[in-house]
Amino acid sequence: MTPLTVAQAILAVALVASILLQQRGTGLGGAFGGEVTAYRSRRGIERTLFRLTVLLAALFVVFSLVNLLPASA
Repeated sequence: MTPLTVAQAILAVALVASILLQQRGTGLGGAFGGEVTAYRSRRGIERTLFRLTVLLAALFVVFSLVNLLPASA
């Protein structure tokens, strides 16, 4: 495994963790449209976690694209 692949795996785990940490009152009913909630703005740690998730997703995409490039010998 190359260091790039290891970093990509770590990013994947961190991205999954940050997505799972976001609680938005979701339940099984909400997944199928059974729950209607009003829009509210993100504040404090919720906003920070959202921004971290976006950053991790962007980094994961960049690392994935770089990993696709052929290695120069």
